[in-house]
This record gives sequence, C-alpha cells and structure tokens, in this order.
Amino acid sequence: MNFTSRSSKQAATSQMRECILVGRVSSRKQDEEGFSIPSQQKLLRGYTDPRGLKVVSEFFYVESSKRGGNKGITEITKFLTTHPSVSTLVVEKTDRLYRNLKDYVTLDEMNLEIHFVKENFILSKDSKSSEKFMHGIKVLMAKNYIDNLSEETKKGLLEKAEENIYPSYAPLGYTNVEAEGGKKNIAPDLDRAQVIILMFEWGATGKYSLKEITKKAYGEGLRSRNGNPVSKSNVHKILRKRTYTGDFDWNGKTYRGTHQPLISRELFERVQTVLDGRFEGRHRKFKHDFAFSRLIECGHCGCSLVGEIKKGRYIYYHCTGYKGKCPEPYTREEVLEEKFGQLLEDLVFDEEVIAWITEALRQSHADEKRYRNEAVAKLQKEYDQLVERMDKAYEDKLDGVIGPAHYERLTQKWNAEQRRLLAAIEHHQQANQSYLGHGVKILELAQHAHSLYLTRTAREKRQLLDFVLSNSTWKHSELTAEFRQPFDMLAVTNTTWKAEKAAGVSPNGLSEIWLRR
Repeated sequence: MNFTSRSSKQAATSQMRECILVGRVSSRKQDEEGFSIPSQQKLLRGYTDPRGLKVVSEFFYVESSKRGGNKGITEITKFLTTHPSVSTLVVEKTDRLYRNLKDYVTLDEMNLEIHFVKENFILSKDSKSSEKFMHGIKVLMAKNYIDNLSEETKKGLLEKAEENIYPSYAPLGYTNVEAEGGKKNIAPDLDRAQVIILMFEWGATGKYSLKEITKKAYGEGLRSRNGNPVSKSNVHKILRKRTYTGDFDWNGKTYRGTHQPLISRELFERVQTVLDGRFEGRHRKFKHDFAFSRLIECGHCGCSLVGEIKKGRYIYYHCTGYKGKCPEPYTREEVLEEKFGQLLEDLVFDEEVIAWITEALRQSHADEKRYRNEAVAKLQKEYDQLVERMDKAYEDKLDGVIGPAHYERLTQKWNAEQRRLLAAIEHHQQANQSYLGHGVKILELAQHAHSLYLTRTAREKRQLLDFVLSNSTWKHSELTAEFRQPFDMLAVTNTTWKAEKAAGVSPNGLSEIWLRR
C-alpha cells in the first residue's frame, strides 16, 4: 500500500512542469519595509504546488534597476538557455522581474510562460494581443516609477545639502561617518588625506602635468578603495573638487559644508587657475544658438555636426572635421528639421491605441495602489508596535526598572525609527497619488511631441529633442536616432500597429506587437 502511494506521488511529480522563481527588492531599505525576499519566496512557493509546477531553481536579488546592467536578468537567461526543459517563470509582479524595455524584450524572445502571482495574470505566447499590450504598458509604468523614486532620492539629498551636510558618497580622501544626531557626514580618511593634500600642493606650483601628479601620488601610496591605482582622469576630478576645502557643490549651488577641510580655499583656487590655463583654447565656443547644435554626431567619424550661416541667412550643418577631412556634405537646417519631425510622428497615436493605453494605465495604477496600501499597512503596524514599546519603557522608568540614562538612549533610538517610518508612510501615500499622474504626463508629452516641435523656438526644439531622443547621427544624408525610455516602447508599439493596420493584418484588434522587436 505504501509502495503504491509512493509510486503515484512519484508519477505525479514527474508530470509536473518545471519552473523557476524570481524575486527582487530594489534596496536594503525596501527589504526592511516588509517586502523582503523571504516574504516573496513564501508567496511564490505557495503558488506553485497546487498548479502542478515543480521549482527547479530560484533567483532572488537585492538590486537597484537604476544601476547599469541587470545581473538578475543575465543569470536567469543563462540558466534558461542551458535548461531548455524549463520554460515557466513565477514572479510576484511586473516590477519584480523587469523595469525597462530591454529586459522585457530579452525574456519575451525566449517564449516563456510567466506567472505574475499578485496581478493574477499569466503571459505566454498564446496570450491575447490586448493582454500583451497592457502588460507592456505596465513595464513602461514600472520604468516611470523607478525614475520617480530617483527624483524623490534627489530631493532628499538636496534637503541634506541645504543643511550644509555633504549628501553623497565620500570622495577619495574622506570616509562616510555617522555624526551627531544620527545623520551621516564625511570625515578625513587618515590613510589617503595626506596624499590628497600633497596633490593640491603639487598642482598649485604649475610645474607638474596631470600625468606626473598621478605618478607621484602613486609613489606616495595613493590607491582607490578597491586597491587599484588612481587614474589620471580621476586625479583631474579630485583637483577640481571643491569638497576638499570644506565647501561643496551640489545641484549647481555651492554650500558651506560642516565637514573638516583638507586644504584652504586659496590653495584650491590656485590649482583651478593652473588647470584653466592649461586647458584653455581646447574648447571652441559658438556664436549662434542653432536648433540642432550638440545634438547630432557625424556617422563617418563621430565628430559633432555644427551650424553655420551662409549668405547671411541660410543655415547649413557640417561635420567639424576634427579627425580629418569628412566626406559628408553640408546639409540645410530645413532638411534636418523635417527628418526630426518625421521621427516624432512615430509617437502620434490614433484613438484606438489611446483607448488601449488608457485601460492599461488604469490596470497598472490599480496594481501599484494595492502594493502601496500593503506597504503602508505594514509600516503602520511597525509604528504602532514601536509606540507600545515606548509606552512600556516609560512605565518601566517610573517603576525604577530602568534608569533615566538607559531610558534616554532608548527613546532617542526609537524616535529616530519613528521618523523613518513616518517618512516611509508619507512617501508611499504620495506615490499613490502621483503614480497615475506621471504616466498620463508621459503619454501626453509623447502624443503632443510632434506638434510642440513644429511650433517652438530653436532652443526649445533642442531641449525637446534631447529629452525624447538620444544617439542622433547623420550619414549619407540620412538621420538615425534612438528614442529614450519610455518613449522607445511607445514608438515601437505605435509604428508596428500603424503598419499592420494599413496592411489589414489585424483589423479587429492589436497584433502581436509585444513579441520580437
């Protein structure tokens, strides 16, 4: 009897489809706020067994999607490539898997079946076109969400700078420390500070080139934090950094810092005078503010295209020719203007696509709001527990169980924790309100980019193009450019939809536009 039962169980197990689990938190702080990797693991493992899915591997990361590359996606795709029997992936929700178009396309090309547990959605090659479209919009919104997080982080750093506290990672010669009141600041790094001082003194004499200063600093034992030699370019950055005077530059403004200076302001200015004299004349200044200045590279040699006025009124663009004679002929500004306009037309949607996008935004906002509400509930629970702990400690103080000094240390620690929790709650509540608004603004800008472009001044056109496009090149009288995220996704979707609609491929709904790019 036991043998039969075990055989049946083994047979059932052998028929289960193999899958992998994927999870991620963007930061240690998010991990501490209740959305930890263990909680994701528990949710996903509880999901697989009842659905006949056998977990063969797990991929969980603490990884910011703002940093270059995505180690998680790279490891996942490598595993799937070497294990062709695995074609199912289980993840909590969209932004735990990917938050940019590149990751999305990478996994999409593998024809996987992806289960998004909290969104109650399964994406596969058999999914409807509308489902793929809406999922793609969620990827776009997730990208927009992390950009918004970045803005919030920058805001917090600016607030710190306004208090005259250096807000970022300590430059070489300093180290990050926790100052009075629990706030982080920087202090001299005893192993490197003296060499930094010597570098400024050498630089102020005007006798040494950057290469020579770099070599002398190496001889004095200067190394980077990972033990490597400090490069000449980094030496130049150090000599340009005001932070060593006790002041610091942040967001275009100079602040009088509270950290200990390594050099005097006078020494710093002498070094800047030497450096400015050494590098003057290398940069060419342009008299006129042309619409496409500093936007386009020559496709032949990589130099910039610059504008020039001919016959007093006609504007032509040509390669600077800094790397030698270039075969690209002069081009009228009107030609470039028309080419850029044609690119922006890729972002003009028809009413049918607008309807799809609106529905996808609504669903994406509902998913994010549910996530935010869960976050606030967990944080509020922590806050309430902290209040109970503080009340009990106060009673213990009155009863003489703990002394006044111990009580003071505890309350300082708990007050700091309360402020952190309240700030996190406020952040989630604000994000709840702004999430949909940010998505709408992106789509409005995309939809009206072409009409705005046609009516703006040269300077405004350049700003708009620089915001929407990147890597613009001109070669053989043809313009090529890439849309920045998230406009790239919108452009790919829209152009494919227009082409297939014109060809009559899918008159009753969107085609397979979220498959291979």
